Amino acid sequence: MAPDRRSRFAVALGLAVAALAPCDAGRADASSGMRVLELFTSQGCPRCPPADRLITDLAREPKTIALSYSVNTWDFAGWRDTLAEQEFTRRQHAYAAARGDRRVFTPQVIVDGVQAEAGADRAAIQHAAETLAADDSVMRIPLDLTESGGRLHIAVGAASAETGPASILILRVARQKTVDIDRGANSGQSVTYTNAVRALQKIGDWSGKPESFDLVELKADDEGYVVLLQAGTPEKPGAILAAAKSGL
Repeated sequence: MAPDRRSRFAVALGLAVAALAPCDAGRADASSGMRVLELFTSQGCPRCPPADRLITDLAREPKTIALSYSVNTWDFAGWRDTLAEQEFTRRQHAYAAARGDRRVFTPQVIVDGVQAEAGADRAAIQHAAETLAADDSVMRIPLDLTESGGRLHIAVGAASAETGPASILILRVARQKTVDIDRGANSGQSVTYTNAVRALQKIGDWSGKPESFDLVELKADDEGYVVLLQAGTPEKPGAILAAAKSGL
């Protein structure tokens, strides 16, 4: 990656890119039992506020990492989403292409990188999460994420069996963002977005062997980080093999 691009990603992620370097693998705690819920939402989507409230509720569960991605799909409808990034829209479309169904809608929740459900359907989301909890290909790799002295340490453990390639992703996440919407379908509403993703970047590859990274933090006080170990590539994402959060 060229230096100028690395710098832009460092600013977006709130990390000092000079410290982004692999080191000897440290202790890793199993992420078994965790679940990751990725909500794709939009300030211009009339059906999204109930899903935004649901993800706020689900985020309180201790073994759940719930994330909100604002997409720009509805920006044509009279209100430009203030949290949207084209990269988040690409991620939603990449999920649909990887599944093969190409179903992209808002609000939509992706469970553990595998199952797509309506974003406000609590029962369907819970059922998908419970079903995937019994799947040995999901959430079975040890992963540890710790913060200390302004540094972020990531340690990914080894696979217990042969595995395909996976990506190590880091997300900078705002704990809550409240937006007063002045136009469009949700005009007059004040909507709170929980664990709003502000930046997303792949920081490494994983092939089943232990990997570790140390990074210097530059995030705001109301932000935290999430690390995902995800099968495949950002262009063709698969099951989430491990996940951890810090500051959320």
